[in-house]
Amino acid sequence: MAWPGAPATGGAGGEDDRGPLRAAFGGLTTRGRSFLAAGGAAAVCAYTLGQPDLLRVGMLLAALPVLCVVVLHRTRSRVAAARRLAPARVPAGSESRVHLRVENVARVPSGLLLLQDRVPYVLGPRPRFVLDRVEPGGRREVTYRVRSDLRGRYPLGPLQLRLADPFGMVELSRSFNAFDVMTVLPRIEDLPPVALGGDSNGHGDGRQRAIAIAGDDDIIPRDYRHGDDLRRVHWRSTAHRGSLMVRREEQPLKARCTVLLDTRRGGYVGGGPESPFERAVSGAASVVAHVAARGYAVRLLTDTGTLLPGPDTEASDPSEVTGLILDALAVVEHSAGGGLEGAQAALRGGDGGLLVAFAGALDDEQVAVLGRLRQRAGNAVAFVAAGQLGAAYEADRLRALRAAGWTALSHHPGVPLARLWQQAAADAPGSGRRPY
Repeated sequence: MAWPGAPATGGAGGEDDRGPLRAAFGGLTTRGRSFLAAGGAAAVCAYTLGQPDLLRVGMLLAALPVLCVVVLHRTRSRVAAARRLAPARVPAGSESRVHLRVENVARVPSGLLLLQDRVPYVLGPRPRFVLDRVEPGGRREVTYRVRSDLRGRYPLGPLQLRLADPFGMVELSRSFNAFDVMTVLPRIEDLPPVALGGDSNGHGDGRQRAIAIAGDDDIIPRDYRHGDDLRRVHWRSTAHRGSLMVRREEQPLKARCTVLLDTRRGGYVGGGPESPFERAVSGAASVVAHVAARGYAVRLLTDTGTLLPGPDTEASDPSEVTGLILDALAVVEHSAGGGLEGAQAALRGGDGGLLVAFAGALDDEQVAVLGRLRQRAGNAVAFVAAGQLGAAYEADRLRALRAAGWTALSHHPGVPLARLWQQAAADAPGSGRRPY
């Protein structure tokens, strides 16, 4: 539901097949049905005994619940609602505040309003609110909080509204069609600013640099365009072509980082927020947010070969790219594959940047694949989930990765990634570089 920027209108749903007004009579409470029965009985007795005063009493008793049904039915169709999330994207373990606004756009006051918003159980219990009489054109706002320790995308809504008249004769329900989605991102840990490489040549301090593509003699010029600075005119090409040519603008080469996430189901044991797989996802999100904030051109790669941003992605703003990757990590699940060959195929060309891998249990074949991936990166750091196999076997896998050129560390539960990140910088080749 749009809020603000659009009128607070919500579509009604769940209308009964018997017709709107006829269905509204189904909302009569026990008290309302008793009044109808008493009115009918009084009318029969008045006819039998010839008592016109008793007939008037019976008509009054029967008319009161009928009048309540008609008024409440008209009010129900003139109640609008809106929802706003602040914020709509939160890290796991953080809270988001949900604002509900109800507006009475009818010309008559509403009765008692009972609100219930549908919320997945992982976000907490369903919130319920009671609103007293709302004047014509009046608004009421209520707020509740939601929190989840599990990443994912969760629908909020639709909002259910229950109206009751002041006499307790009838209760009518209404369900709005609109709902909103709350995205719970993986836990993101702050990492220290250390030097791990990843610049255009695979060495250096990792800062973004702007360098010329070519020298003055072999530069590729282009045609002059209106507004170009005349100081950029390339006279040699102008004399050769017979038309005004200018030097191309220097192209910046940004530091690059590829984050490889191993999602193989067979590579991880256990489940829950503190499982090895969730630690790997959280670590990948932390590295993505960390290097993107420091000017890296970052991308996410999985064992299946999925690459974000892909070649068809139009997002060019670094913040949009980071948001795209984090949203994907919020819903990433285990893959059914058994190897890392898909990642090797997707990274066929290589770019000489920084490669950071979060891997599960590895066998000799997967270590060999990672060894080939290492050859396509300027620097490579691997965090391998610990406790999957035996300690001796895992230590042997780490030694094999280090022999292949990786800076390999065990990712133990309870050990902060920030500490491992700092240790990786100390163990990386050329660790004497200054931090970015």
